Amino acid sequence: MEKDRITETQKGYIRRAIELALKGRGFTDPNPVVGAVVVKNGRVIGEGYHERYGQLHAERNALKSCTEDPAGADIYVSLEPCCHHGKTPPCTDAIIERGIKRVFFGSYDPNPKVAGKSEGILRAAGVEVTGGVLREECDRINEGFFHYITTGTPFVTFKYAMTADGKIATVSGKSKWISSEPAREEVHMMRHENAGIMVGIGTVLADDPMLNCRIEGGKDPVRIICDSDLRIPMDSQIVRTAKEVPTIIATLEVLPEDIGIGKGPMCRSEASVGQGAAIDTGMDRRFAKAKELKEAGCDVLYVPSKTGTDNEGNEKRVIDPAELMKLLGEKKISSILLEGGGTLAWSCLEAGAVRKVIAYIAPKVFGGAGAKNPVTGAGVDAPDEAVRLEIKKVAKVGDDIKIIYNVENGAGKCSQE
Repeated sequence: MEKDRITETQKGYIRRAIELALKGRGFTDPNPVVGAVVVKNGRVIGEGYHERYGQLHAERNALKSCTEDPAGADIYVSLEPCCHHGKTPPCTDAIIERGIKRVFFGSYDPNPKVAGKSEGILRAAGVEVTGGVLREECDRINEGFFHYITTGTPFVTFKYAMTADGKIATVSGKSKWISSEPAREEVHMMRHENAGIMVGIGTVLADDPMLNCRIEGGKDPVRIICDSDLRIPMDSQIVRTAKEVPTIIATLEVLPEDIGIGKGPMCRSEASVGQGAAIDTGMDRRFAKAKELKEAGCDVLYVPSKTGTDNEGNEKRVIDPAELMKLLGEKKISSILLEGGGTLAWSCLEAGAVRKVIAYIAPKVFGGAGAKNPVTGAGVDAPDEAVRLEIKKVAKVGDDIKIIYNVENGAGKCSQE
């Protein structure tokens, strides 16, 4: 059957598969969310979704739930069925073994292990296949997975709440609460849905946050703290709970010139320092702090640096966001919710690491020349150098206005707290 001849009823089955898929959000990383519906003689006889990473995929769950023999039935899936062995056997095998007559799916899987191969396998077994049904709707629920599987780096969403005059805190630094309770509930759902949550050390020092998910049945994201000089307090909530909630402290890569043995590349570990090297007191402190953090349960990640500037325009070594994303991707962190601070946000935006921006705008005015803004850093010199955004959605959440943007481009220089 051609895709353009799909009926409204059939589209409804794909939309139901999308609804089912969304039940797995937050639990399937680094896999996509997928839903499936089995239909025989115009009746739904089975439904399922990918519930958790490592467990059965949507098609197998749907077939397992069937109330009658699915031989001769149709299956509607939000994503192209897998055809390779991973944590579970190929779904194409189950579809063929159970005698499914027709397969309809929405998104094409960009994973090179699948990428169109499933259609050939199914057709060779006599199964009719129609792909790309409501593809845009299906693609939307897995934008993070598609980005991760094609780039090897996390899909980063920058989220913030600000007043109508662009402030994220008062002049005294107080920020609870800017947004409404419904908006805050949405943010906790975002934490559940993302594999990681990232903030700069300034946010930790100012607020001592937990950065966990506070919804019933929710999953805590991996906490990522960008801390160039390892200033995070050992008695902070982040460190004290690191054995319960996975925590990464991203810090600057150690360079030979840091320890007085010349210039050149070096491994990202304090253990790589040459035996007998003369370490200055600053580096000695950093290595001792790294050891303490590891003993407390933190994963200390050494990241290559680049030259950036602070809020006053002074040059300094900063974590390179592009390199950080590569390292986090290697750790199978497929998506990140970036919650601040301002210089880290600018650094990631400027480097092109951010793919989506979600802003909650509260109907309040704080005023104050010294009150904080959501993005600081060095900024651009001219308007045409700006990071450009595309508005995708505007909605009201509680008393706030929520705007979702896609990021069209990065900028030039890099700065980070």
